[in-house]
Amino acid sequence: MISKACVVGSYQKKLEELAAFPDIDLTVIVPPAWHDERGALPLERAYTEGYDLLVRPLALNGHFHLHFFPGLEPLVRQLRPDVIHVDEEPYNVSTWQAVRAAQRLGARSLFFTWQNLRRTYPPPFRWLENYVLSVVNYAIAGNQEAVQVWREKGYRGPMRVIPQFGVDPQLYPYQLPRQAAAAPFTIGYVGRLVAEKGVDLLLCAAAALGGDWAVRILGSGPHEPTLRTLAAKLGIEGRVVFLPTVSSTDVPRFMPSLDVLVLPSRTRPNWKEQFGRVLIEAMACGVPVVGSDSGEIPFVIGEAGLVFPESDVAALTQALTRLRDSDVLRQDLSQKGRARVLAHYTQAHIAQETREVYLEILAPS
Repeated sequence: MISKACVVGSYQKKLEELAAFPDIDLTVIVPPAWHDERGALPLERAYTEGYDLLVRPLALNGHFHLHFFPGLEPLVRQLRPDVIHVDEEPYNVSTWQAVRAAQRLGARSLFFTWQNLRRTYPPPFRWLENYVLSVVNYAIAGNQEAVQVWREKGYRGPMRVIPQFGVDPQLYPYQLPRQAAAAPFTIGYVGRLVAEKGVDLLLCAAAALGGDWAVRILGSGPHEPTLRTLAAKLGIEGRVVFLPTVSSTDVPRFMPSLDVLVLPSRTRPNWKEQFGRVLIEAMACGVPVVGSDSGEIPFVIGEAGLVFPESDVAALTQALTRLRDSDVLRQDLSQKGRARVLAHYTQAHIAQETREVYLEILAPS
């Protein structure tokens, strides 16, 4: 497996689950860090038992379309894999590099995609995409809409919807929600502070909420100064706490401090919510969730939370009011959320589905 995402420690639990199957011998290639708008995300070594974790330099680190691993083909030639699983979109240089190596070595290959908006890319990315789609053996999509996108773009091979990563329920302890009398009603957000995540909508909705409440925002990003200014303008800066990003393995300790977690994402011409992992993290802990109807959010939440029309501040305020005022609703959604995670979103469940893909790829035609 070739995956820059697996620098995140909590994601590595899926790797341990995969490696635990007696018919899988797993090697994972990762960079020493990945760079994005938050800065450098260094490799966390949290779950590394049962498989080989190879750390290799990444060229053009931080460039989503252009990055690649120098010397990848000689490395995989030494490893002699049956399957090369590349955790990247089919138009990326790293995907083309891995799939081409698989073709030359006689290995099967698959890519992972979050792409839920149909886009047309200029050369050379369109050429890379066309090559990958024409020769790859399988595709895993992280959401429902990605399947439609790639079918429309001409991919005819087998495809399955499997989230990229789940959660380990043992690390996300379940607890019943606090009673309404336990003030303040604490609303949380976890994630990048960028405009498309809609945290400004959350602040506006909270400002319209009566009673005793507080907002806790865990994350970082370029939109943070704007959000701080907005909180001051709304006169709620004393009720809003900004907390710096923590390691992925520390997120479970933050969740129990919340009465509700909100993911207020808003669709943009070039982006809509592809999954919303923080939702399943909260649900695993029994924290009720509220999400907009952007992208995959309604499919992730199902009947285990509240969904509001994106950018509708009044509807978000109404959802928060319902949760604040009803112990019964919070407890009901808490139990449903935990049950939904156990049924669909554990690392073990996702590893099992991924193994089934590997076996399908290797089965005789």
